[in-house]
Amino acid sequence: MNWQPYRLYIVVGVVAVVSAWLADLSEKGDEESTVVLHNGADYFSQGYSKTEMNESGVPKSDLIADSMMHHSGDGTVHLQHPVMTLYNDSLPPWVIQSESGILSADGDNLQLNGKVHINREGGKGVSPLTVNTSQMRVRLPDNYAETDEWAEIISPPNRTTGIGMKTTFVEPVHLRLLRKVKGRYEVN
Repeated sequence: MNWQPYRLYIVVGVVAVVSAWLADLSEKGDEESTVVLHNGADYFSQGYSKTEMNESGVPKSDLIADSMMHHSGDGTVHLQHPVMTLYNDSLPPWVIQSESGILSADGDNLQLNGKVHINREGGKGVSPLTVNTSQMRVRLPDNYAETDEWAEIISPPNRTTGIGMKTTFVEPVHLRLLRKVKGRYEVN
């Protein structure tokens, strides 16, 4: 059989088949390379505020922030300039603020990033107290916080510093520095 008159058709057919195969292969490669886990923000707020009540309907804690961004992939809430207030029955509240924070999806854990300042005003039977530190982890259900960083506890006129701290904000209040503890105390 003489293939000469059909040679152009055969070449065009082979090129078409190879092109189709390469295009299909390219599309499959694109699909595989564009699989991305989505962890983008699905909603946000400017001026975020959240209040948690105890069993009696009395505020247990407040969390406010300049802005909030919820991430859909892991359910975390990213906060800018968060301020958390933890209320105690008969004592002044604790006010904890930081540069930024990440609230876990279950709402039980708050990672405070950057500089962290903790204040409690003085009141009946308690002295004013200020804590300066950074990178603090807060477990909200049991009002517990800890850091591995340098911390400073000021209860005028006394000042104590150390590395690492564990704190409980409910009665009985505990502030424990873990290493390299130094203090300056004035006795009246």
